[in-house]
Amino acid sequence: MRAFTYRGPGVPAELTEVPTPTAGPGEVLTRVGANTVCGTDLRILRGEKSKGVELGVVLGHEVAGYVEAVGEGVTGFEVGDLVSMPPSVCCGVCGPCRRGTEHLCDDVHLVGYDINGGLADYWLIPRTAIDRGQLIKASGHVDAAQLALAEPISCCLSGLDNYRVEVGDLVVIIGAGPIGLIHLQLARIAGARAVVVSDPSETRRATAAALGAGVTVDPTAEDLPAIVRDMSGGEGADVAVLCIGVPQLLNDCLNLVRKRGRVSIFAGLAGEGWSNIAANLIHYREITVVGASNSGRENFVRAVRLIESGAIDTASLITHTFPLSRATEAIEFVASGEGIKVAVIPD
Repeated sequence: MRAFTYRGPGVPAELTEVPTPTAGPGEVLTRVGANTVCGTDLRILRGEKSKGVELGVVLGHEVAGYVEAVGEGVTGFEVGDLVSMPPSVCCGVCGPCRRGTEHLCDDVHLVGYDINGGLADYWLIPRTAIDRGQLIKASGHVDAAQLALAEPISCCLSGLDNYRVEVGDLVVIIGAGPIGLIHLQLARIAGARAVVVSDPSETRRATAAALGAGVTVDPTAEDLPAIVRDMSGGEGADVAVLCIGVPQLLNDCLNLVRKRGRVSIFAGLAGEGWSNIAANLIHYREITVVGASNSGRENFVRAVRLIESGAIDTASLITHTFPLSRATEAIEFVASGEGIKVAVIPD
């Protein structure tokens, strides 16, 4: 089979021929339906994020596929089933796992890092994932590329659980990339009275408006803080979600929320992630600042059900598709910042 494999930090990945895996005891082999490309894939290839990434691993962690073969001892799956799974395979015994936060596992194994991912013709689900109930079946009517978005949606749900949106809240989202557009939709589902989306791209602002943003703002030409003050009677937003990894934007978020408001640092920040922040804003205004990282099985199941129900508009997020034979071009296209979400589909 063909597989897009990692060759080292800063070294171009290659589409090579590798042996097609078989489903051993406790394993499931899937024929890849689609793999959507994440900014993390780009950071891995650039050498910006290489810790834990094994040489020769098949990249791609936003995957959906069709069951091709079921290994001995596996029940509940049949050939042809459409499936996906969260990329974090936890140990189940460390402190975070015991506390119900398996996505923060101290001994986690990750699809696209040390478990082969979905930029290939076939994707083998390891026994550990099957044993932990992580392979999730979806309704047959769902498009594979849209199901692949269960991974970023589940991560956004994990973030939402931390920063909370209450009925009647005013929410500000910084960045209208795929993650910002998912947070926009989740905020509306959660009951926000209005969602403000800030992004310099006219195309992405238009998509945000189509997906339900009450107001879209070009931060290079408009006064975002003034708009938020006007919409909130001078108090500030209830929630601000940072969906762009630019450190200085964290202070912007702190200045946008009201006293006792909530700020989510959802995006991983550039470089080592250091940011000079106005800590007194947090102190005197009693602002809650939370992070978000990965997702576990529960949020992944919730994401799949949202996709199945149509509550999340995934079709609007996938703006470009590439065949597997052009995987390098697909990732380069993501780097260009054009479009929203790119899907790679085996040809």
